[in-house]
Amino acid sequence: MRLYGRSSSHFTRIVRIFAAELGQELEFVLIRDLMSTDAADYGDNPALKMPTLESPDGTWFGSLGICRELARHDELNLDIVWPDQLEKALASNAQEMVLQAMATEVAIVMGKSTGVAADNAHQAKLRASLLGTLQWLEENAGAAIALLPPERDLSYLEVSLFCLVEHLPFREVLDTTPYPSLRAFAERFGQRSSARATPFKFDF
Repeated sequence: MRLYGRSSSHFTRIVRIFAAELGQELEFVLIRDLMSTDAADYGDNPALKMPTLESPDGTWFGSLGICRELARHDELNLDIVWPDQLEKALASNAQEMVLQAMATEVAIVMGKSTGVAADNAHQAKLRASLLGTLQWLEENAGAAIALLPPERDLSYLEVSLFCLVEHLPFREVLDTTPYPSLRAFAERFGQRSSARATPFKFDF
């Protein structure tokens, strides 16, 4: 299977962690130019987004769909908790906040890279949104994770939360020092071999 993405992308890292947990090898295809408007550069993703997976069963867009496709080829019989299984409001909201924060962070990074002023009204709102979301997660993520089935091997919530918390300081978007609970969670999850095998880095 072939994965289109970047080593500096939190959405891509979610997939790579799942692949590592599932013991699957993926051919990595680097998306070199994030300003490209050619869908072929993104594995034929018409939205010009990453990641994209080419598998024997077709082409899959986005981290969640890709992770589900990887799980369909699971030979380890892992117990995985998916977002649609989060039936309590707290856990469901935690997943939504993580995904919103990830998308907001991308918008902030792209704005900065294209020369948009930090005090631009839209950028200011994005940062306010991110700060509010991180504070909510600091106060609620632990309780949300406690609602997950204890017998699980993996959950999309935990993987995506870990990637978010690690990505913020990596891209110098936000200092996570004011969020000790989130930092402690990331440190614990970061001990997994799948996390250690997929560090963020810039591709050159």
